[in-house]
Amino acid sequence: MSKKIKLLAVVGPTAVGKTALGIELAKQFNGEIISGDSQQVYRKLDIGTAKATPEEQAAAPHHLIDVRDVDETYSVYDFVTEAKAAIDDIVSRGKLPIIVGGTGLYLQSLLEGYHLGGEVNQEKVLAYRKELDLLSDEELFEKIAEQKIEIPQINRRRAIRALELAKFGQDLQNKETNYDAYLIGLNDDRQVLYDRINRRVDIMVENGVLDEAKWLYDNYREVQAARAIGYKELFPYFAGEDSLENCVEKLKQNTRRFAKRQLTWFRNRMAVKFYNVSEDDFKTNVTSEVDCFLNDKKL
Repeated sequence: MSKKIKLLAVVGPTAVGKTALGIELAKQFNGEIISGDSQQVYRKLDIGTAKATPEEQAAAPHHLIDVRDVDETYSVYDFVTEAKAAIDDIVSRGKLPIIVGGTGLYLQSLLEGYHLGGEVNQEKVLAYRKELDLLSDEELFEKIAEQKIEIPQINRRRAIRALELAKFGQDLQNKETNYDAYLIGLNDDRQVLYDRINRRVDIMVENGVLDEAKWLYDNYREVQAARAIGYKELFPYFAGEDSLENCVEKLKQNTRRFAKRQLTWFRNRMAVKFYNVSEDDFKTNVTSEVDCFLNDKKL
């Protein structure tokens, strides 16, 4: 069996500092960045998606940013296919692939070799996944026992994965990947993170997110991209149904809730090593442990 491809993934909630760390790691370890964000693929949606700025993108090569028009759809299947191609390209040039983003389903599908086939009804699969996520561990494991499903190690992540495979059968592809990934999770004290989120939204407003949202509202309000947090919360303002102040507050609230869901996903569904970004030595610890991982030293 060929040696697995080593790669890094920087994950965690929105506004925690993933982009900045990803660029630092790319500079230090001769890497290139693959966006693991479901919205940054869209052209012209820059501020509301917190896309890396032109200056940041110039600091380290970025992939899978601005690869779709706003009226096009983008799926897990698309991401897995295009991310694999980007990884192969980066590795072929002797560089380190670094995935940076907070879309947990995309990252899990790529790194664990589990993704939806091109023809499967993805909405049904995702709806079933949400249903399973609501179950307690006991209810989940009972469901496994009832269906007489055998899995090598009983834990929540494997149980959900096994139930999805059992339900959707041939529609799901589940193959071992050729990746050896070190998952760097960023987090902060909850109130500090929420303050960062609130401030980020204020900066987005200052930088012109209203113009992006108005353009979407006027031209593409029914497309997939328009349903993203960052835009749809502002639509009632353009429709004259609510004040700008209320819409911005709703945007902050939805972003905070989204951050909480992101953390839950990465904690429960993937093998992530978390670091608190407020700790003085967090970057030193990250780079030290990444170096150990890349050079097969003991962590």
